Amino acid sequence: MNMKILVSDPLSEEGLKILREVKEFQVEVKTELKPEMLREEIKNYDALIVRSATKVTKDIIAAADNLKVIGRAGVGLDNVDLEAATQKGIIVMNTPGGNTISTAEHTMSMILALSRNIPQANASTKKGEWKRSKFMGTELYGKTLGIVGLGRIGTEVAKRALSFGMKVMAYDPFLSREVAESLGIEIAELKDLLAHADYITVHTPLTEETKHLISAEEFGLMKTGVRIINCARGGIVDEAALLNAIKEGKVSAAALDVFEKEPIPPDSELLKLDNVVVTPHLGASTEEAQVNVAIEVAQIVRDALLGKGIRNAANYPCIEAEVCKFLQPYINLTEKLGVFSSQLVEGRFQELNINYSGEITQYDLSPLTMSLVKGILSPILKETVNFINARAIAKERGIKIKEAKTSKEEEFVNLIQLEIRTDKEKRVICGTLSANKQPRIVKIDDYYVEVSPSGEMIMIQNWDRPGIIGNLGALLGKQNINIAAMTFGREKPGGKAITVLNVDSPVSAEIVDKIKKTENILAVKVIRL
Repeated sequence: MNMKILVSDPLSEEGLKILREVKEFQVEVKTELKPEMLREEIKNYDALIVRSATKVTKDIIAAADNLKVIGRAGVGLDNVDLEAATQKGIIVMNTPGGNTISTAEHTMSMILALSRNIPQANASTKKGEWKRSKFMGTELYGKTLGIVGLGRIGTEVAKRALSFGMKVMAYDPFLSREVAESLGIEIAELKDLLAHADYITVHTPLTEETKHLISAEEFGLMKTGVRIINCARGGIVDEAALLNAIKEGKVSAAALDVFEKEPIPPDSELLKLDNVVVTPHLGASTEEAQVNVAIEVAQIVRDALLGKGIRNAANYPCIEAEVCKFLQPYINLTEKLGVFSSQLVEGRFQELNINYSGEITQYDLSPLTMSLVKGILSPILKETVNFINARAIAKERGIKIKEAKTSKEEEFVNLIQLEIRTDKEKRVICGTLSANKQPRIVKIDDYYVEVSPSGEMIMIQNWDRPGIIGNLGALLGKQNINIAAMTFGREKPGGKAITVLNVDSPVSAEIVDKIKKTENILAVKVIRL
C-alpha cells in the first residue's frame, strides 16, 4: 500500500532522495500552497513535511483525514497547531539538532564582528577611506562571555569561546554545577552573569518566561561597555530597552540576527546605529544546516510511517495503541504535573523522585515519566524538548531521575507523587485523575488541595486568618479578574495555608505585587499552563 507524502516547503534534495528511495512512498513537492489549497490537498496525504513558511492550522488539520505524521525541518513548532494535531492523533516531529553548529558558528562570527568592528571597517575601506585608528578593536582572550541558556547551541558556543581563551559563565536553571564544571564553564545566577560578563549571548527558546528576559532592569545590572548578541529568538532581548542602553553608553555594541518583528522594519532606530550589527535571521542558513535538517526530517518521517520507531516527537511517546488509550489521560496528567511543578519550585533541579501507586503500576509507565520530565523542562526549553529526548536532556543537565512503583492503593485509586529536590528546597506534588478523567493536583507538600492544572493560576502561601479570601476576591475584582475556581489547604487552624486560584485573565506583575502587600500573605506565584 502506497503512502503519500506532501512536502509543502523547499527541502534539500538529499532529504527528498531518502523518501523517494522507499517504494511504498509517493512523494510530491508542492511549495507556496495557499491555505485554502493546502486544506484541499492535505486530505489525500499520510505525511506532511514543512519548514517555517507553511502554517499548519487547526482548519488544515481538521481536513487531514489520512494524516499520520507532520515533520518540521527545523526546531520551532509555532507554525503547527500542536494541540489540534494531538487531538487528532497526528504525530508532530521536529529536528532540534540539525542547525546547532551553524547557529553556534554564526554567534561566534557576530562576537568577532563586534570585537574587531569588521562590518564598519569593511564599509569604510570600500568608500576609499583608510581609518585604522577609528576601528580599534578588542581581544576576546581573557574576556568573560555570559551565555544565557546552555542547551545544544549554547554549549557549542561555549566550546568555541573557551578555545579563544575566554572565561565562560552560563545561566541555565536546568543545568547542574557539576555538568557545567566538567565543561569548564562557571554556572551562575542571571544577576551575577549580567554583572560580570563582557559579552552576553542568549540561547533560549522564546516563551512567556523568556520574553524580554533582557530588558531595562537587566541592562542596569551590566558592566558599562558590555556587548550583546542575540542569534536565538527575537523578543528575548527587549529592543526598546537595548536601544536606550546603547544610546546611554551602557552597551557599547550589539549584534542581532533575530528581531521582535521580522523582517525588521526599515525605520527601526537600531538600523541607524553604527555599533549595531544586523543579519536577516541567518543562524541556520548554511548549506550544511539545510542538508542536515532535510536528512533528519526525512529519516524520522520515513521511520514513523514504516513503523520503525518515533523520534523527536513533540506530542507523542512511543507506545502501542491499546496501552496508549488507557494511559493517555495519565500522560496528560503527568505533563501538566511537570509544567506546574517546574514553575512552583525555586533553585536548580538536582533530583526527581517519582512514585506511582495503584492499578496503573501493571503497565509500562515509561511514557508517564517521559511526559512528566518533558513537562518540567518545557517552560524553559519549550520546543527543544520532546517526549523522546526529555530524559536525555535531563541527564545532560545532571538531573537524577528515580522511579518507584507500589501496587498498593494509597489515598487514591491511582496516585502519582513527584518529589523535586533543588539546590534550594524540596517540594512534593501529587496528582491523580478525577472521576471524569480530568487531571487534578491533590497534594502540595503537606497541604491537601483540589487543583485543576489549567490556564492562568495564582498560588498563594498565607496565614490562615479570617478575611483572606474576601480581600483576595475584592482585589482581583477591582482589576476585573474573575476567579474561575479556588482551593485551599492548611496545616492547622490559624497556621500556614495555601490558596490556589484559577483565573480567567492574565495576571500582571503589578497585580502580583498588590497581592504580596495584602495582609497575611507570605508568598505569591503565577503559574501558567
